[in-house]
Amino acid sequence: MDRTPEEDARRRSPRRRQVLFAAIAALLLAGGLLLALGTGRQQPAPPPAADKGAPPVGAPAAPRPPAPSAEPRAAALPPSRPVGITIPSLEVTSDLEQLGLGKNRAMETPKDPDKAGWYRPGATPGAVGPSVIAGHVTWDRSPAVFFRLAELEPGDRIEVRREDGTTAVFTVDRTAVYPKDDFPTVEVYRNLDHAGLRLITCGGDFSPQDSRYADNVVVYASLTGHRSR
Repeated sequence: MDRTPEEDARRRSPRRRQVLFAAIAALLLAGGLLLALGTGRQQPAPPPAADKGAPPVGAPAAPRPPAPSAEPRAAALPPSRPVGITIPSLEVTSDLEQLGLGKNRAMETPKDPDKAGWYRPGATPGAVGPSVIAGHVTWDRSPAVFFRLAELEPGDRIEVRREDGTTAVFTVDRTAVYPKDDFPTVEVYRNLDHAGLRLITCGGDFSPQDSRYADNVVVYASLTGHRSR
């Protein structure tokens, strides 16, 4: 997720990308989009990303269960700002930065590579809607907070600590990999009738020539419980 001046220039210069971002912004609650979570210089390769919990490419689309059968969805919580995230299976614990909209109405990325960030125009984790948390995959040739995100499997747990003293517990439904040039904005950010969570970072092959990873990794999860901390 390490951004460089070259990547920023590439984003700003093509007029068609500015138009694209403007069009996509109209589809989203607050116009946010996270597509550029790549890195600048040659980076260590993150774990290979693969779709998990999704039908094979070309297979008929089947209705997805609300969450893994052993973990039914829980009722949504009142809104409350998130302050931290823990992913036990990855041994990840991080305070959360707040992310807004930057240039061209693209989502900001965390300033600290060791911290993930919550997209504050969206839903708060545990409330109804798709809450979005993003993190860098690498930074300055070193693994960053979401370096192992692609390893998450359906059924894995994600915990988000909230300002009101509760911890929202999510269960991973599936992990998907999308080419950056074909990112399914509506699928990721569309309105929900339940409390959902999306974790986003980069993945796939890294191109030194373009200073970017080829793909985005998106983890979809549903609220399955909560506790007071």
